[in-house]
Amino acid sequence: MSDDELEGFLILRALEEPITEDELDAAAEQSGAVLQELRDEGVDIRWVESEVLRNEDERITGTFCHYQAEDEAAVEEHAERAGLPTTRIDRRGQPLEGE
Repeated sequence: MSDDELEGFLILRALEEPITEDELDAAAEQSGAVLQELRDEGVDIRWVESEVLRNEDERITGTFCHYQAEDEAAVEEHAERAGLPTTRIDRRGQPLEGE
């Protein structure tokens, strides 16, 4: 499938306890390895970007991620294999323009 044919998904990954930059880097590395594994198996999934969520102490409390995938099951499978939380998965709508 081309990027235009893939569906956009937004995933909120809220963490029960804040994590460090090193832990975030390790999670990102694991996520990338699982993405490649899934693609090698024929699953069409791509990571687009993520926003890191922080508390007032600048500790990482979660991420808000944008993926493109053939379906929601691919997004769920990626999270499960990578050991990542999925607090919420929604289909991406049309973006709103800022100022």
